[in-house]
Amino acid sequence: MGLGWQELLLVFMIVLLLFGAKRLPEIARSLGKASNEFKRAKDEFMDETRQQQPRQVQPPKDDDKGNA
Repeated sequence: MGLGWQELLLVFMIVLLLFGAKRLPEIARSLGKASNEFKRAKDEFMDETRQQQPRQVQPPKDDDKGNA
């Protein structure tokens, strides 16, 4: 994305001004919980799709490559 330390500092200062120092830990905590919940839901979905898909058996490959 190309964000340097100056841009990140500017964004942090704007967030600090908008929400205040007391709300920042609460916001960070709720974002972390939401991220963990999203990751957990994604993993459950991936597990379900793996269980529902039948395993595909690939036929053995011939070593002679068409030399019959």
